[in-house]
Amino acid sequence: MSHQPESALPSTSRAGSLAIIAMAALALPGCMATAPTMGGGNTTVTGAASGGTAEGNNSKLERCTETLGTLAMEEDVNAPWYSQLRQNQLGSTLPVLRLMVQQSNCFVIVERGAGMEVMMRERQVMRGEEGRAGSNMGGGQMVAADYLMRPSIQFSGTTGGGGGGLAGLLPGALGVVGGMAGSVGVNEASTTLLLVDMRSGVQVSASEGSGKNFDFGFFGGAFTGGLMGAGGGYSNTPKGKIVVAAFADSFNQMVKALRNYKAQTVKGGLGTGGRIGVQGGQTEASRDVAAPAPAPAARPAAASPSATPAANTAKPAPKPAPKPATTTTK
Repeated sequence: MSHQPESALPSTSRAGSLAIIAMAALALPGCMATAPTMGGGNTTVTGAASGGTAEGNNSKLERCTETLGTLAMEEDVNAPWYSQLRQNQLGSTLPVLRLMVQQSNCFVIVERGAGMEVMMRERQVMRGEEGRAGSNMGGGQMVAADYLMRPSIQFSGTTGGGGGGLAGLLPGALGVVGGMAGSVGVNEASTTLLLVDMRSGVQVSASEGSGKNFDFGFFGGAFTGGLMGAGGGYSNTPKGKIVVAAFADSFNQMVKALRNYKAQTVKGGLGTGGRIGVQGGQTEASRDVAAPAPAPAARPAAASPSATPAANTAKPAPKPAPKPATTTTK
């Protein structure tokens, strides 16, 4: 009878071990990806805001001790990035941005989106015959927006991938785990926020932020069909978490810059022509542009001998001979 090495396992035991490893890996899909990061750290925008107070907000979100003014928010629904959000079943970025801004206490949000139409329609009803007396829907109550914030997504996508070859490099059960590991993707997003003064149209602040996480997908030859779909659940998670993290990073950068805000000044005042003048212009800077110096007058050409007047070349007349002295006879 041949002696079986102690290290060897019966085929049934090996199969059971592989099954246990597979089930353990499939039971941990939520643990196979890192949390979204904002500038390198974990973050999400959660909780609530009410007036100047916030509950359950992320401790990494910057906060202002003094409110800076009223703020309207608008996103460009015609931009390519907005249509890409819709294709990924992601809605408007404004609700989460408005929550984030109010939690920071940096601005008071005023409605200027789709809700504005409902507000105006309600005012028309209350001012008509159907309006109840004492509803206080008279004019002069709408609060002006001091600033406008415009969000934009510069980049959002998944990069990286690889690791499926581990299945062929690792023996036995480790090869199964390597095949499950499949690919490691990096979800990344880059966003910008622009802050514009409503009255002048001057941009007072701009910021960029980023967010990323690592996504470990389950791909490989060891799992097919329904098992593969179950293992790759997180790889199908909407990229909205990364976009939110990037916007939170953008807003934090903006708040830090606003704390040290110094207004830009232009000599002569904004919009009066600037300091780059052009020749012949009417602005102050243009009047400072020196006119070109006049060209020096040309020297007269030297006269040639042939052109010399005859009077200048004539010899001087000889002096007359002295008259003889006159003698007197006595």
